[in-house]
Amino acid sequence: MADEADDLVDYDDDEVEEKNEVEKTEVKKGSYVGIHSSGFKDFILKPELLRAVVDCGFEHPSEVQHECIPQAVLGMDIVCQAKSGMGKTAVFVLATLHQLEPQKDTIGVIVLCHTRELAFQIHHEYERFAKYLKDVKSEVIYGGIPSGEHRTLLKERCPNIVIGTPGRITQLAVREGVMDLSKVKHFVLDECDKMLEQLDMRRDVQQIFRKTPHDKQVMMFSATLSKDIRPVCKKFCQEALEIYVDDEAKLTLHGLQQYYIKLKENEKNRKLNDLLDVLEFNQVIIFVSKVKRAVELNKLLVECNFPSICSHSQLAQPERIARLEKFKNFESRILVTTDLMGRGIDIERVNIVINYDFAESTDAYLHRVNRAGRFGTKGLAISFVASEGDNEVLKSVQERFEVSIGELPDTISVSTYMDA
Repeated sequence: MADEADDLVDYDDDEVEEKNEVEKTEVKKGSYVGIHSSGFKDFILKPELLRAVVDCGFEHPSEVQHECIPQAVLGMDIVCQAKSGMGKTAVFVLATLHQLEPQKDTIGVIVLCHTRELAFQIHHEYERFAKYLKDVKSEVIYGGIPSGEHRTLLKERCPNIVIGTPGRITQLAVREGVMDLSKVKHFVLDECDKMLEQLDMRRDVQQIFRKTPHDKQVMMFSATLSKDIRPVCKKFCQEALEIYVDDEAKLTLHGLQQYYIKLKENEKNRKLNDLLDVLEFNQVIIFVSKVKRAVELNKLLVECNFPSICSHSQLAQPERIARLEKFKNFESRILVTTDLMGRGIDIERVNIVINYDFAESTDAYLHRVNRAGRFGTKGLAISFVASEGDNEVLKSVQERFEVSIGELPDTISVSTYMDA
């Protein structure tokens, strides 16, 4: 990884990075709304942005917002790790909208993320917060849609803000040269570790980065940021402010109840059926290991009259987005999916996550279970442990995050995982 990292930056003055001491902010508290003395109005944002913030029902910033936004709106480069559900997306959306001076047919902000669903969600956040900024245009650009549509979009109604996945942006900006990134002032990577750990995606990110000006703001965010990947992140930045809200051992949410059930593979369906019958829930996400298993499990649930829907990577992109919207709009209360939905997807009503198939890594477990109990609310995560491999990952989760995950009791008080 070290050799690959050395090739990343288009800055030739690596020595400058060594001379400049990087400022770090460590925040030890863990509550979602820990800053009662301040509000979003204290950030001195554009009046149009503050109106949108009020419309969204936001009052007090989370810790990551309190730490990041004052620096971000000043144009400072930022590398930020904060657990899921802490409002990281709002940091870069508000910061870029506050600074953006939209020019006709000019891309000023580019946001890259690793999945189409996440790109779609980020675009939705830009639309929410820019509702009173009538001159600002944002668009989402990702694969799965004919590239000709994107060429037409860029030619006829070029947006000021582009949110997209690295593959399609590389095609348009690097290989075809039809997306002009020469005026970009803000470069954002969301779930940055996911993109920078995969060498092919990292290569795309770097090629896109090279098409943007040297003088720009770079912001990187993730819930998990290993010590190996942090130096890679900083190679994209100039004197980055590093912000780590909670250390790694505290990354799981405080309001989240976590349990496991040891069973055999052929016992999973019956146990899942029983859980869905007995638990009270707003919405549930059920994670499985493979697409085929997701399809078959969803079919079984529908046959048992559970309000279930399924999403996976083999669906056509419009259908994936339509199903995500259906779930977000509460038209379906149960979602069966793979790790496709494991990162960054914010659905406020989800209060239970069930790992039908256990996660393959501690990072994957963290991202999955943090789909429940977001926005400072309560939640419940139940994991099926059916093999020795499952048991090993469970042990690793408990050791890494210093969390006690107990065996599921016969009865669970609803008050422990549902808000009144």
